[in-house]
Amino acid sequence: MIVSLLYRATGALLSVPAVLLRRDTAKDAELLVLRHENAVLRRQVKGRTADFFHVDTITGRRLCALAFLEHRTRKLHITGPTAHPTTQ
Repeated sequence: MIVSLLYRATGALLSVPAVLLRRDTAKDAELLVLRHENAVLRRQVKGRTADFFHVDTITGRRLCALAFLEHRTRKLHITGPTAHPTTQ
């Protein structure tokens, strides 16, 4: 139990510099791709608004999810969050 806790803590601490040291060009490219995917989804869905968003967790992981809002019923549908939105 203690070993697994130390392992997780070490992994979390080692992943923080990876997020902080990402180059601006990589961040800009990711944002450009996400905005394009968002625009494509908005054109395809009639009567709904789709939005692709991400959340950075405390451990430094980025989780992405797709949310649909139905205007007529005002229902919000959130897809399952994933760390790999491009299935790679």
